[in-house]
Amino acid sequence: MLIFFICIALLLLAYKFYSPFVERQAGIDPLAKTPQSRFADGVDYVPVHPVKAFLIQFLNIAGVGPIFGPILGALYGPIALVWIVLGNIIGGAVHDYYSGVLSIKEDGKSLPEIAGHYFNVYFKGVMLVFTAMLLFFVGVVFIMSPAGLLSNLEYFEGTFLANNVFWVLVILGYYFLATMLPIDKIITKLYPIFGLLMIVMTVSMAVALIFSAPQLPEMGDIFAYFDHSHYNNDLLEPNPDGLPVWPLLFVTITCGAISGFHSTQAPIMARCLTNEKYVRPVYYGAMMCEGIVACVWALAGIAAFPGGYVELKSILDAGGPGLVVNQVATTYLGAAGGIMAIIAVAIFPITSGDTAFRSLRLTIIDAFKIPQSMRNRLLVAIPILVIAYFMTKIDFSLIWRYFAFSNMLLSTSVLWLATKYLFDRGTFHWIVSLPAVIGTSITVSYIMTAGIGLGLPQEMSQPAGIAVGVMGLIALILAHLKRKPVATIE
Repeated sequence: MLIFFICIALLLLAYKFYSPFVERQAGIDPLAKTPQSRFADGVDYVPVHPVKAFLIQFLNIAGVGPIFGPILGALYGPIALVWIVLGNIIGGAVHDYYSGVLSIKEDGKSLPEIAGHYFNVYFKGVMLVFTAMLLFFVGVVFIMSPAGLLSNLEYFEGTFLANNVFWVLVILGYYFLATMLPIDKIITKLYPIFGLLMIVMTVSMAVALIFSAPQLPEMGDIFAYFDHSHYNNDLLEPNPDGLPVWPLLFVTITCGAISGFHSTQAPIMARCLTNEKYVRPVYYGAMMCEGIVACVWALAGIAAFPGGYVELKSILDAGGPGLVVNQVATTYLGAAGGIMAIIAVAIFPITSGDTAFRSLRLTIIDAFKIPQSMRNRLLVAIPILVIAYFMTKIDFSLIWRYFAFSNMLLSTSVLWLATKYLFDRGTFHWIVSLPAVIGTSITVSYIMTAGIGLGLPQEMSQPAGIAVGVMGLIALILAHLKRKPVATIE
């Protein structure tokens, strides 16, 4: 519990003291005209109050990511809490902040367009492929998971509502509306409410665990699962028992620590903010709050079960993290908790899926310079959702593996993009370049180990990833020494 309180305090202190330093490097200009004021179109470029923008951004990036990932990561022990906080402060919050900065500075454009501006057409192409792939997989995952949960609810047993295909079609219908309609018709009206609901649920769960949690590991157990003597190369299983912390803990817990998916959501609010000064509270603030959510659910996975690791593992094997959410919520919050649990694992993923498809539409329209007419929006959205429907027939675990890899790769690419931005400004780039080096090392280790990659043993993949990271750091130092400052920090 001491570790938990320290983690929450560090996240809050980072926002208070570190985020202003991060902001000073970015060249924020409160007097500059934002994309919303210059390109107002009544569809995507619509003014949104900063409080609403924060809640929408928070819900866009959160969904069930900071709930499911930390529950799975809890199998590694309290080290999961350490990774969430360090990953959030050093990588995730900075990654999300500069995703917002780059987008608002570049007319609210999507990341591939920004990459083409700062690098070249080849890097733009790579970013376009992985951004589109990640957004599509996120959308498909968040069709399949809530549809599966809703069709299996005992309340619907024996009725047409127990049909999985029915819920897939209902969710796809909603995604079509949310993708096509102006942002102020659904998203700005409903998402702030759901964002507040997630905050209430998180606070309620934290208070309940603080006063009632039966199983609190000793401090000496913090690195209990750091070194595994047995390694399972099959990444299809949700239980990471026997898998090494490096690199798999960093893949298991992404939302809450660092997630490339968040950068794909940046243009949605960047097109709606009315002043650049709101970028820090909206983007950095939302990621800090997601880190708190992740810490609460990691604590739930570690401390809420009297049987400890063995009990958590058996529950995950029986029903995945959704079952853990249901048991924890109903045990500690009663009937209200049961309702919250259903909302958490059914509604929250839908709120990430629809913005994923909306971002995919924006990315394609930006990349191919397609005018924003109703006809063109239909021509882009309909094929995407039709293909998504057929993708729901594929094995969920396979989709999830590709999602995990593209998520890691995109977050690292965005950090390198932010590095180029700060290099060009002549400001302190190490806040993004060092996390970029670490992310590159983790990504290389993962793809060398994973079944969708080379499938090599960890004895080879771990040193290779570290070696690539060291070479990247040396190259970065050499580039830094040759750089001539071109800007000053006010």
